[in-house]
Amino acid sequence: MSSTRVIKANGIDLFIREAGRGPLVVLCHGWPELSYSWRHQIPALAEAGFHVVAPDMRGYGQSSAPPDAAAYSIFDTVGDVVGLVRALGETKAMVVGHDWGAPVAWHAALFRPDIFTAVAGLSVPPPFRGRGKPLDLLRQGGVTNFYWQYFQAPGVAEAELERDVERTMRIVLGGRGLADPSAAMFVQDGKGFLGHGNPEEPLPDWLSEPELAYFTESFRKSGFRGGLNWYRNLDRNWELTAPWQDAQIRQPSLFIAGSKDAVITGLIGAKRVNELERVLPNLKRKLIIEGAGHWVQQERPDEVNAALVKFLKESAV
Repeated sequence: MSSTRVIKANGIDLFIREAGRGPLVVLCHGWPELSYSWRHQIPALAEAGFHVVAPDMRGYGQSSAPPDAAAYSIFDTVGDVVGLVRALGETKAMVVGHDWGAPVAWHAALFRPDIFTAVAGLSVPPPFRGRGKPLDLLRQGGVTNFYWQYFQAPGVAEAELERDVERTMRIVLGGRGLADPSAAMFVQDGKGFLGHGNPEEPLPDWLSEPELAYFTESFRKSGFRGGLNWYRNLDRNWELTAPWQDAQIRQPSLFIAGSKDAVITGLIGAKRVNELERVLPNLKRKLIIEGAGHWVQQERPDEVNAALVKFLKESAV
């Protein structure tokens, strides 16, 4: 049985779900998700002998949402996880992240190998710091309608996503979502981010109406600005991480993704997945789950849980 509480870490309040006793495992969610996104992993990992803690990340759910977009850099988000470990009275942890939570997990392992003894990333490969700022490179490549770009102007995406939160969550989580890159990742003029979606589609079998309602109610209360502010630090994160150019993450590592996830099937994503060992010399396993999409830990919990339990047990110190 998991419990919830609010804990102070890194100068903010973090709402956490936790269960179990044993080595600490921190689960970091992505966009637009919540600690609730790990509802299938928390009991499984606790039963396997771990103290599992999943926060609502900065800007989400019942955690603090600083108003300044600059408060959502990779240093701030990793700082939250470092502060959380300390606030829990621990000095070591293993860290797992999905979507935007994956860069947090990867960078936590990169920045603080003294704390994070093992790392698993779901859906998003580890950091390959490119030759320039991500948004600059998109423009130089002639791309002007990628969703990262649409999310930059404060208030624009918020207005669209908050107009009908239930419709937003039904399309983003329950629709084709990020399974179809041509639909979800490029914004057509006048159609917004949700223009590709059909809210009348039945929900996939892994997402129930009550589960969708939980996400909807949470984002009705919090709005979307906090989560969108993570995207508004893409170029700044590139600048901040200059000292780690070409650095490797040497702790035991695991990568999991769905075969139908656009993040790993596009030209850049596929290349990064094929070159994981460049950044992860101690990669224990690369698990691509056939037929799964982007929300892999919710879509295919049994396979994800089995891989995580095996990896974490082998990596526990």
